Amino acid sequence: MQVQDLEKIFQDKIDAEIKIEPKDWMPEAYRKTNIRQISQHAHSEVVGMLPEGNWISRAPSLKRKAILIAKVQDEAGHGLYLYSAAETLGSSRDEMIADLLSGKAKYSSIFNYPTLTWADMGAIGWLVDGAAILNQVMLCRTSYGPYARAMVRICKEESFHQRQGFESLLVLSKGTTEQKAMCQDAINRWWWPSLMMFGPKDSESTNSDQSMKWKIKRKTNDELRQQFVDMAAMQVKVLGMTLPDPDLKWNEERKHYDFGEINWEEFWNVVKGNGPCNKQRLAARNKAHDDGAWVREAAMAYQAKKEKKRNAA
Repeated sequence: MQVQDLEKIFQDKIDAEIKIEPKDWMPEAYRKTNIRQISQHAHSEVVGMLPEGNWISRAPSLKRKAILIAKVQDEAGHGLYLYSAAETLGSSRDEMIADLLSGKAKYSSIFNYPTLTWADMGAIGWLVDGAAILNQVMLCRTSYGPYARAMVRICKEESFHQRQGFESLLVLSKGTTEQKAMCQDAINRWWWPSLMMFGPKDSESTNSDQSMKWKIKRKTNDELRQQFVDMAAMQVKVLGMTLPDPDLKWNEERKHYDFGEINWEEFWNVVKGNGPCNKQRLAARNKAHDDGAWVREAAMAYQAKKEKKRNAA
């Protein structure tokens, strides 16, 4: 069968909302795009454990500590699901991890910002996980089957993360003058990086059109960003706080909130590895990988021993 015929069958399946499965024929560009996106998503979950794990020992109560431990544990699980989904496309776990540790692979720029106060845990839950959910709900309907199925459970757990983050900020917003100031400060620092999570503007997103055609993505970066702004602009009123954007206002004609321009120079600087915590995050992941080498070696030795015993029986 000619490649053109295979491509038509492939696109017809996508247009008919039939999932593409690992053993199906697919264009090499589709395979590579999914590997890049899924592995970067997995890397983001694993690196995302670092800024929050930093606060587990300093949580203000046993309840908050238990919630944060559960959340960080969820993120480790999300990384596992996603690495497993990427492996079905022919990319090995070792290759993906090596790319992360070397700095070759990217992860979400949001995790290169520091967590300075306890209120940051709430702001990350509300804003960062809130932005992630808008992206990820769309991915439950992405065209590649293993990715879409992994996202169903991930989205359920991310919804918990967002709710606990907002509840944490709500408690601070009703507290002392210092707690209210801490809440507002965290929102101020995490707002713009959260808007950057949706990626570059559509006019500069080189892969967006093709990803939309293949239904890897269901909405563009700018569409999702607008949806997030509309949501957050209403929710912040419940907190009695404000978003740090003087240009934020309701546009009756568009039925959406207008908002200010993102600092794209900062965005690209962080993406290129020059953010506040880029080097710190990679150093932490490399140290964890090196420190855990004995566990991997012991597991492999145990497996080899079992196989030797089985073969001898």
